Amino acid sequence: MNVSNAAHRNLPRSAGAVLAGFIAVFILSLGTDQLMHVLDIYPPWGEAMLDTALLSLALGYRIVYGIAGGYIVARLAPRNPMRHALVMGGIGLVLSVAGGIAMWDMGAHWYAVAVALTALPCAWIGGWMFIIRARR
Repeated sequence: MNVSNAAHRNLPRSAGAVLAGFIAVFILSLGTDQLMHVLDIYPPWGEAMLDTALLSLALGYRIVYGIAGGYIVARLAPRNPMRHALVMGGIGLVLSVAGGIAMWDMGAHWYAVAVALTALPCAWIGGWMFIIRARR
């Protein structure tokens, strides 16, 4: 089998690995957001959240979930786990920038910038954690 056939055969697994990482981050983030709203820690949905402490809390768990997503992608990748994790991080960066631009007028600019700036490092850390664990 030549290299192009092997790469083509792994494309669905590669895409699935990246998608699985995104789905995990999405479900964990929105699930935690919903819990915070239900517990009245966050303001009701639709209201701007400008409290620095609450935004810091949201950023904190998004960082943890981003690292977990990078780990999941690396774990499921058919080969080159770090490359797969960084692909997820790159897509996350683009989506975070787009979301930050869309919500810029709502305030809390530091939060939008921080979410975008942490996308790649979190994915890298998750990929690195998988690689270190896989070597043991």
